[in-house]
Formats: sequence, structure tokens, C-alpha cells
Amino acid sequence: MNQPLLSVVMITYNHEDYIEEAINGVLLQDYDGKIELILANDNSPDNTDVIIQKVLQNHTGSQNIEIKYTKHQQNKGMMPNFLWALQQAQGDYIALCDGDDYWTDPLKIQKQVDFLEKNPEYSFTFHKVSGIGSENAENSIFKNIEEEKDYTLENLSEGNFIHTPSVVFRKNVNKLPDWLSFCPIGDYPLHMINSTFGKIKYFPETMAVYRVGSGIWSTTNLVHQVLNIIYTLKFLLEYFKNNKVVYHNLKKQHDNHYNSIVKNFEAKRSLELKTKDYRYLESITDFGSILKILKMKILKKVFPSK
Repeated sequence: MNQPLLSVVMITYNHEDYIEEAINGVLLQDYDGKIELILANDNSPDNTDVIIQKVLQNHTGSQNIEIKYTKHQQNKGMMPNFLWALQQAQGDYIALCDGDDYWTDPLKIQKQVDFLEKNPEYSFTFHKVSGIGSENAENSIFKNIEEEKDYTLENLSEGNFIHTPSVVFRKNVNKLPDWLSFCPIGDYPLHMINSTFGKIKYFPETMAVYRVGSGIWSTTNLVHQVLNIIYTLKFLLEYFKNNKVVYHNLKKQHDNHYNSIVKNFEAKRSLELKTKDYRYLESITDFGSILKILKMKILKKVFPSK
């Protein structure tokens, strides 16, 4: 059987200490089909580009792996860079791996693509990962699942349990919703959208490493992390407003996070969001009430500094 083309989307910014390991994790893949690595460097000011150029020079050219590298001349920002890289992907299947994470199993891609090829009712797969780089790696925001089982959109709407470097999904849509470019979080909404196309398969095998404490998310303070989650959930609530179960679960997430802000972080920090984000939000039909809440609770600084 001819294996389909697989695209690996890898975004990187200031990953000079990690990017070579991330790329090598792709190059070690033992896959029967073709792999294209979409490597998008968001104009890193460190030596990330130098390291990548060295890897490219030493890459003698595997017959089935092509590296398509772009260094943007101006910084796009995490989400615009991620969405740009996704748009470049030509594969029937897409795998994700940020520039500070890496794969450890040479058969990872083969296992996940083979499963999706044989089971068309599934939209994507994910697997167990190891967490390194922080004393709190084992207590990070995501937890590994031990039991091998299937999951659905409804399960995922209760909270994100998927690590980015573990995902392989079908290219379900050619154009993602415009609002994604305004989200401070990209992977969870993408998983939610993909899960509308079929079931989710979990493999309890450890096939990648998720690095804690090095990426943009890990280095963001806890207050901003929670507020970014709330902000992202606003978009998802609007997107899934016609699905009662999913909407209920997302609303519960939102309220729990909001209550944690009020309870634990009130009077500790204020947050100002870019006005261009609000102008875009105002253009979305039926988003008025959500926007008013967002402006009232955040722009008017309900959480002022002491």
C-alpha cells in the first residue's frame, strides 16, 4: 500500500538549545511514505537560524523527508506563525511538534498514520509523552492518560488533555476559522475543530517529549495563562453555541477559570488586550454580549495591581 504524504508542522522561536533535537526527531522517522517538514522560524533573535542552517547542511537528504524551511523577516507572533505553517502543509495527514519538543519513537508516524488509514471514522490520534525541563513537569497543566480508549468532541470540551507533539490528524479542512488568528492558544481550538470530524484515538505508548518551562506558554505567568484560557474559551463558546453538551462543558471550564482568577489573583495584576482584537470581535455576529463581558471584566481592570 502506498502511504500518503505526511506534513510535520514545526514552529520555532528562540529555540537555539532545542531545535536540533526537534528536527532530528523527525529525521529519525521510519515511515513508508513521504514526509515534508514545514519549519517556520518566527524571526528568532537568537541562534536558532544558525543551528537550523547547520542541520540543513548536514542533512544529506533522506529519500522520503523534505525540509521546507522559512525564516520570517518580521516577527508574526505565535498564532499567525502557526496558522501560516499549517497553510503550507500539503499532506493528507498533519503532525505537530513545536521547536522545543521532540519525538523519541522512530515508528511514531507509521503507527498513527496506519491507524487512521485503516479507521476512517477517526479524525486524529494522540499518545502519551514524557515531560522534562522543570521540577514541576509531572504536575504541568496537562496530564497523561493511562488507559487506552477512544475520545470524542464531548470529552475534549471538558478540558484539554492532549500534548501537542503527540498529535497526528487528517487534513479535515482547507481553511480554518478566521478567529483562530486572534486566539492566544492554538492547539486546543484546533483539536476541538478536528474532533467534529470523527473520533479521537489514544495510544498509551510514550513516543515524544514535551518540554516544560521553555516555550512561550510555559514562561507566561500563571495569571496570564488563566486569562488566555478564558479568552480562548470565549471564541469556542461562540463557535459551538449550537451544541448544547459541548457549550455546557466549555461554559463550565470558563466559569471555573474565571472563579479561580477572582479567588486567587484578584488585585494582583491587570490585563490590557490589543484593541485590534476587539475590533475583530465586534465584527462577529451575535458576539456582542460576550464582548461586553470581556471588556467589563478585563479592560476596565477588575484585577488592578496593588
